[in-house]
Amino acid sequence: MTATPAPSASPAPSGSRPDLTALLHAAVTAVGGTERPGQVAMAEAVAEAIDGTSHLLVQAGTGTGKSLGYLVPALAHGERVVVATATLALQRQLVERDLPRTVEALHPLLRRRPEFAMLKGRSNYLCLHRLHEGVPQEEEDGLFDPFEAAAPTSKLGKDLLRLRDWSDETETGDRDDLTPGVSDRAWSQVSVTSRECLSASKCAYGAECFAEAARERAKLADVVVTNHALLAIDAIEGAPVLPQHEVLIVDEAHELVSRVTGVATGELTPGRVNQAVRRAAKLVDEKVADALQTAAESFERLMELALPGRLEEVPEDLGYVLVSLRDAARTVVSALGTTRDKSVQDEDAVRKQALAAVENVHAVAERIVAGSEYDVVWYERHDRYGASLRVAPLSVSGLLREKLFGERSVVLTSATLKLGGDFNGVGASLGLAPEGVTGEDLPEWKGVDVGSPFDYPKQGILYVARHLSQPGREGGRADMLDELAELIEAAGGRTLGLFSSMRAAQAAAEALRGRLDTPILLQGEDTLGELIKNFSADPATCLFGTLSLWQGVDVPGPSCQLVVMDRVPFPRPDDPLMSARQRAVEQAGGNGFMSVAATHAALLMAQGAGRLVRATGDRGVVAVLDPRLETARYGSFLRASLPDFWYTTNRNQVRRSLAAIDAAAKAENR
Repeated sequence: MTATPAPSASPAPSGSRPDLTALLHAAVTAVGGTERPGQVAMAEAVAEAIDGTSHLLVQAGTGTGKSLGYLVPALAHGERVVVATATLALQRQLVERDLPRTVEALHPLLRRRPEFAMLKGRSNYLCLHRLHEGVPQEEEDGLFDPFEAAAPTSKLGKDLLRLRDWSDETETGDRDDLTPGVSDRAWSQVSVTSRECLSASKCAYGAECFAEAARERAKLADVVVTNHALLAIDAIEGAPVLPQHEVLIVDEAHELVSRVTGVATGELTPGRVNQAVRRAAKLVDEKVADALQTAAESFERLMELALPGRLEEVPEDLGYVLVSLRDAARTVVSALGTTRDKSVQDEDAVRKQALAAVENVHAVAERIVAGSEYDVVWYERHDRYGASLRVAPLSVSGLLREKLFGERSVVLTSATLKLGGDFNGVGASLGLAPEGVTGEDLPEWKGVDVGSPFDYPKQGILYVARHLSQPGREGGRADMLDELAELIEAAGGRTLGLFSSMRAAQAAAEALRGRLDTPILLQGEDTLGELIKNFSADPATCLFGTLSLWQGVDVPGPSCQLVVMDRVPFPRPDDPLMSARQRAVEQAGGNGFMSVAATHAALLMAQGAGRLVRATGDRGVVAVLDPRLETARYGSFLRASLPDFWYTTNRNQVRRSLAAIDAAAKAENR
């Protein structure tokens, strides 16, 4: 999606660049917002970083208007900008609301109309080849037509028919423009990954390709909006996906390390390995296919016995199987590149999909066999999907330092970047030395906290239930459930319950549904969007859930006046990657617990506490039902990472405050 094409006028000379304050005022007016001191401070800091080709970490609290705080100085500078976000919601807000209005508002002042475009990974776009020619199937030669194979009355059939109709209407082919959406299973029938793509030059539909059109729009745009995953792929894989750019802005930057880690993680499962065998078998010599089949069967038998946990060293039996898989996969890849079989319908598409599957098996097996000291290998077992073998980088900080902070200016922003009182914890995870430390190959950066428009000490209370028992690894914590029930009753519902595990959320919902008249919604019992909509609509309702609720809920007003955290959300002690990272810090002489576990908890708690105050009129309580926030030595670090709420451990005071907030909300709605 781009701004209306128009011939761009030459930018005004830098000496006559319009005043930043005037530009920001025009943009804020255009989006119907209110200028805030923090937004002005942010825009000035971003402009300074871009002009000086330096790097900036900027914390901007909820309500600051940070998207305009970086868009306005970036557009004013006139160089190409890439904006990478973590969530679809923010991408849509930028492309559908903020950028169109800002571009129009700044056009008279800049004397040019910057263009913008959205760019995502290839699998987010409808593939016309798949749609019209069919999907390579596993069992027989050639392709099958999913539209004929699916019963038209089934959910899959209905989704596929709707996709076929939509293909004639859509200008973008972007999955996120399809409303309502379709299942992952349906979408997989009409999309391809970058490895499965035939390439525009070899595809009969290359000239009409939605993914290629998106890339072309991005090449011509002044602002390219993308996601963290594509930014990571661009950095890791070496082949540029994003167009050349002079400024990179990473919004929701607290998510970047986990998104990059996800992209850099390899996985082998029996299902995927067997799928690779089936896809390749129809195209290569039987003897070559049998070798891969034999290795796949050995891998599957081994995985049936796999116990979850980190593999400090690859066991001999696993190493033997992985070498067999690697070597057999390499032979198949070579064979796929040299043999042709004209009897296979649409052979190029079938071959490309087989290559993608087998190359992935080869790459992951090779990586684990190589046994880099910078990788962590572990078994994982999922109730639904079975066992998997995974490999992830011990750290992505070196990768980010090398690939992210190059010749361009990088601005990273979020409402939660300052943990324990400074930016150094997040900076270290990004590969940055402590602020102010300079040296060869050390990117220079500075951190700026522009504050929040909210008066946190007057709008919110941070309550720590010091009297409760300390959470153990197991057990129902009856005293915690009693405390939670009393708090919900005092608040009149209006509660967002943030739990450290799904099991804890389910147990609390089950226990309190039998004790309270208050409706309790539970994550997983409906789509997240529906749950949040229903929670927002009825102030008497509570919503309980886990990780996505800690970061993904925006419910201003009286429906969310109590945010409860059941415990400090440290990583699980048996989390292979986190525990490996913690140990690596300790072996290097650092404090592994504070650098990894406490920083992880601080980030989540800051995000969770940020759910409470979303507007200037919001009032409420963040209640942490874990006495360690008050009693443990690391408690002060965690509290310093949270908004500056009025702090108490007095349970009676909190009940009175919640009752008063409840009464005021009811009086206002009469």
